[in-house]
Amino acid sequence: MTTPSLPTSLLLNGREFTYAAIQQYPAHLDAPVNGYEAKALDFVRQWLTGTQEFGLTTSGSTGTPTPITLRRRQLEASARRTADYFDLGPGDRALVCLNCEYIGGMMMLVRGLERNMHLTIVEPHANPFEYVDAEAEFDFAAFVPLQLKTVLAAGLASRLNRMKALLVGGAPADAALQQELQPLRVPVYLTYGMTETCSHVALRRLNGPDASHTFRVFTGIAAGQDERSCLTLRGDVTDDQLIVTNDRVNLLDAHTFEWLGRADFVINSGGVKVPAEKVELVLDVALAEIGQPRRCFVAGQPDERLGQAVTAFIEGPALAAAAETQLHALLAERLGRYEQPRQLRYVTEFAATASGKLDRAATLRGL
Repeated sequence: MTTPSLPTSLLLNGREFTYAAIQQYPAHLDAPVNGYEAKALDFVRQWLTGTQEFGLTTSGSTGTPTPITLRRRQLEASARRTADYFDLGPGDRALVCLNCEYIGGMMMLVRGLERNMHLTIVEPHANPFEYVDAEAEFDFAAFVPLQLKTVLAAGLASRLNRMKALLVGGAPADAALQQELQPLRVPVYLTYGMTETCSHVALRRLNGPDASHTFRVFTGIAAGQDERSCLTLRGDVTDDQLIVTNDRVNLLDAHTFEWLGRADFVINSGGVKVPAEKVELVLDVALAEIGQPRRCFVAGQPDERLGQAVTAFIEGPALAAAAETQLHALLAERLGRYEQPRQLRYVTEFAATASGKLDRAATLRGL
């Protein structure tokens, strides 16, 4: 058996940078780099030269972005778990197309560096394959849902199928995307995690015979619940600190949970507490069924009588009257009286955080 060649360099936006030169960064570069490239190279330099602490900012998708410091040993533990789970090792090829300034992209770099994988890094784009060699093949990649949808729409499923595994995270995988994934041979996993846990600590298979509606927590991570039924996590990736999330879960056993939604995404409508994400899931499926797959979310809007009125926000142009009637009928069948959106509001384009996640707060402020 041929021993795989170990990398001595990486590709960044189509340019090769040797690890020897990166360790001397910013000296010894033969051409200028842009802002994104500078940040990616600086992180790799820090890793290669043994830096022990790394400052990040949380994504801000559910609140104000917060500075956080992670220790090298936490990042190493996270990389080890993922690499072991997917049998990633020396000579494997990783496509890094998430923003390296946030934990998802940063951990792709750490996994590659720790396991001697060949790294191809591109700035985040809807279709990362447009920015790599047409003949380039990869063993492992992580995408946000928008990227995966774009890649599939471009007819590039064959490039995905040559990989060992794909991760998708940063936002929910809607019903339309999950349906598109079913013909793929490559295993696709939805991730659960956050900056505080050094990216994902649990995975949910989205396609194939092992597809599941539950998440499986990695061995060695202790999962529990608080009095609100919200998930708690502790392990080496949290530096043995207890992380209390705002995610309500149904904890089936010590390593398996069903995600129910955010505790802070509850709408108080006329004294009835409506879980926004339950309504969003029904709305998402209903839009797909009437042939109008769209991004959507649900939020409470001020209402004199109810306090908060359940309101659905749908990206794109307004639906035709007949389609709206169909949609309301499906929602009425599947949701309780107080759960049904009182109003549909259309938004040309949803706002996004710097890491590409839907920014509900910014979208609402923009209205």
